[in-house]
Amino acid sequence: MPRITSVESPGCPPLRAITTDILGLVKVVEARARPAGVAKVVETWGEPDASRAILVASLADRAVDPVLALARKNGVVELLNPLNGDSLAAVKASGQEQTDGAVENDPIVALHLFKKHAPDLSTLGTFLACTEKGKASVRSVAKENTVAASDVGPSSTWDVCSTGKLQFSSLDAGENYAMFGGNGMEVNLWDITSCSKIWSAKSPRGNSLGIFTKPWFTAGTFLCKDDHRKIVACTNNHQVRLYDTSSQRRPVISVDFRESPIKAVAEDPDGHTVYIGTGTGDLASFDMRTGKLVGCYVGKCSGSIRSIVRHPELPLIASCGLDSYLRIWDTNTRQPLSAVYLKQHLTAVVIDSHFSTEESEETNSKQPDPSMVAEATIRREKKKKKNIYVEEEDEGTQVVDGDNNDGETVRKEKKKKKMVAEDDEGIRIACPDDADAKTVKKEKKKKKNRRVAEEEEGTQLADPDDSDAEMHTTKRIKSGEKSKGTKKKSKKQQVA
Repeated sequence: MPRITSVESPGCPPLRAITTDILGLVKVVEARARPAGVAKVVETWGEPDASRAILVASLADRAVDPVLALARKNGVVELLNPLNGDSLAAVKASGQEQTDGAVENDPIVALHLFKKHAPDLSTLGTFLACTEKGKASVRSVAKENTVAASDVGPSSTWDVCSTGKLQFSSLDAGENYAMFGGNGMEVNLWDITSCSKIWSAKSPRGNSLGIFTKPWFTAGTFLCKDDHRKIVACTNNHQVRLYDTSSQRRPVISVDFRESPIKAVAEDPDGHTVYIGTGTGDLASFDMRTGKLVGCYVGKCSGSIRSIVRHPELPLIASCGLDSYLRIWDTNTRQPLSAVYLKQHLTAVVIDSHFSTEESEETNSKQPDPSMVAEATIRREKKKKKNIYVEEEDEGTQVVDGDNNDGETVRKEKKKKKMVAEDDEGIRIACPDDADAKTVKKEKKKKKNRRVAEEEEGTQLADPDDSDAEMHTTKRIKSGEKSKGTKKKSKKQQVA
């Protein structure tokens, strides 16, 4: 079972990293929050295909027209736009004469995309590719022939080694010298402009028993940007060696680090520190001035580390490997800042140093979502309707009176007038002529007189002599109440 340690990560500063894996996918990881945020997968380019697995990647990190180069398993070098993932060109690394079987037996193991622009700006990029059998080639890709996938301009090919297997290549900051090394071959230095070897290392002396170890170099880099004569090479025998090409062929400093082979190395801009990653997931930094271990990084990886890259400005490094994690570390505290699980075995990682959160926010604002646009239009329409209704009300109040209080009173008076007008209209509809209205009133009065007369006759029949009874009966009839006395009199009336 792999060893896994859980360490809390505080988050990393704004960062953009691009990773490649064994299924041919390119994944973009970004951290946008300030001052520290969680790194997340933003985009995934390509389709999973094991036959097009990405072996090596290189980024021409420029502020204008950056290009990303990918070396695939089928022997094709593909140029992409690292901002949106558009394919710019696809070129055969070592010519069109190779068959599929030859490509599988001699895959690309090293790739470097030159950062310098062509003088006439007619090319997309120039790259150096090296195969496992030691065939190195420098090719340029023109903008006009990107569809035809043909290479134009200056191109050269040479053999780096006759025996052994090439495993790594590295170029200096000036991109004039290249270093090569591998299994069964010593480290050697080449001049790219003349395609000639200028230096070759010599194996160290044997041990106390007189046994010489077979050369097997797995990674290497130039220590200083200004000086191409100092190089650092790492071996499969867990050694870190420093060579000075101007003084001697044997290593000046050789340091052992634990017991696993070293698979990746990266230099620091300070000119004396290097970062190494082993096959068991250990990450450490060395000071090559003295050869002492500066420290190991907290949080062991659970798989072999295959790529390490140092940010040119921020104090952090990014590492990836066979544990399918992209990890970002702080070089000052050697603490992990963030870790992203990317599902596949990772082969390489590069960092876009010109990334800024302001640019990403501007692009997002320029291309809003359609749902947001629809909501905004609906809100605007509602606001327009409300404004129109308010303006109509304001116009009505201004015609009546300029003050708001007067407008309210006027509105109430208008409502009352409307009610009265409606009542009058109803009456007019019922009785359109005045004469008819008078006749109706007279009939109503006659009916009332008849009722009163009937009531009076009823009281006289009940008891004509009793005046008090008349008074009581009239009052009771008006109030609509009945008492016991009236009930008795009504019985007497029935007897009479």
